[in-house]
Amino acid sequence: MDLLEYQAKELFREMGIPVLPSQRIDHTRDLKRLQIPYPVVLKSQVRAGGRGRVGGVRFAENTIDAIAAAQAIFNLPILGEYPQVLLAEAKYDVTREFYLAVTLDYNARRPVLLGSSQGGMNVEAVMEQMQQVIVDEEFSSFYARRLAVKMGLQGNLIGSVSCILEKMYQLFVQKDLDGLEINPLGVSATGEVMALDGKITVNDAAFNRHPDLAMLAAEMPESEMTKETPLETYNNASQSSLNWVNRDGNIGILCNGSDLAIAMADLVTRAGGSPRLCLSVSEEASGDLSAASRGEKLEQELERFVQNKNIKVLLVNIVGSAAVNEEVASSIVNYLQRKVNDIPEVPSQATRRFRPRGSDRRYDQKALPQFIVRLLGGEIDYSSEHFASMPVNWIDNLEDAIAQAVSLAKSTAKT
Repeated sequence: MDLLEYQAKELFREMGIPVLPSQRIDHTRDLKRLQIPYPVVLKSQVRAGGRGRVGGVRFAENTIDAIAAAQAIFNLPILGEYPQVLLAEAKYDVTREFYLAVTLDYNARRPVLLGSSQGGMNVEAVMEQMQQVIVDEEFSSFYARRLAVKMGLQGNLIGSVSCILEKMYQLFVQKDLDGLEINPLGVSATGEVMALDGKITVNDAAFNRHPDLAMLAAEMPESEMTKETPLETYNNASQSSLNWVNRDGNIGILCNGSDLAIAMADLVTRAGGSPRLCLSVSEEASGDLSAASRGEKLEQELERFVQNKNIKVLLVNIVGSAAVNEEVASSIVNYLQRKVNDIPEVPSQATRRFRPRGSDRRYDQKALPQFIVRLLGGEIDYSSEHFASMPVNWIDNLEDAIAQAVSLAKSTAKT
């Protein structure tokens, strides 16, 4: 279970991880008794990431502005979830932002420290600079300092960031957590470090050993879903580790990470497209899709898009390792091959067709959405017969992929 940011920061504060003065806001009237000096930042407390891109984080210079901002945030759903609580926090000026995390490497069966010299909402920049250190023996400060050095840090920052990592690891072990992250860890002009945002994933089986975590879970407010999103649909999606965005539109989006997914939805909308639903596969900490069953899992999620007849274009954006992206590409091709074989042949010359290379078989292309696939993190030979024989637009540049998806969606709507 994911804790909300204000709950995660309570645990950070107890562990000695530096956090800003903050106050929980349950109602706009609470801002009249705000104990934090202005200016402040108001943050939506929802489980989804990417709040800043859609208006879930706002600054206020005075009480009137804060009340107006809070009203707007309370009425803003993010990935179908309305906040029941806001966090008011002191404003902090930063010169640099880092990403730090502690999670489990299920393949190595060991904890792993993650760190990136880029932090914040730009998920791709974070992933491109990501470094890791596996804790393969008894933990010591050596592991934290090794990661800080791999991140390219110098001088006093090595010690400051290492200290934060050590406390994060202690919290991870003491509370039997599945994972925790700080994104971003802000650095001020004077070199002071501050956890500006935090996420903690609690192991549900650990509640009986940690009453304090059970209390945090008990006080977590029930979320309200958007009126447009049936509760049954949302629950089914949650069981599959997916995030659904129920909007009018004809573009589907598939990413590995909720932050990346909501950012993609925002970019598609800005480009003039209309996302209909957005799915985020899990295992975000490593950018991975999981082990042997990830191909089947991905194909199941592709089927969700194909079954939604309102989706005319599917935009896939995966950020991962070369091996993961190779598997993702192969899974997409294998899935489409089966779908093509299941679609009856269409002899009519008037029907739009796709003819796979080396095949005389024709089928109705309208039976499947247009696939736009962008994989970051490895070289793949898309010209090979295995990839070129399928109706997929393989595009390396993100802006080009989005533009192509929007263009195809608009042309499909006209026809």
